[in-house]
Amino acid sequence: MIQKRIVQWALMAIAVPVAAAGARRLSRTIEARRGPSGVSRLLAKGADRLRPQKAKRHAFW
Repeated sequence: MIQKRIVQWALMAIAVPVAAAGARRLSRTIEARRGPSGVSRLLAKGADRLRPQKAKRHAFW
């Protein structure tokens, strides 16, 4: 029971942000090479759904 919760927490804390960052990076790479397309927009939209940009932390200095 506790193991299942730990796995769920690890998935939400680690895997989801990494997947969002990967999708966002892939979207930017595709746009840089070929310009805006449906695939790049779909990847960016998916990354925003997983983890919005405004949720990023900023340094206080």
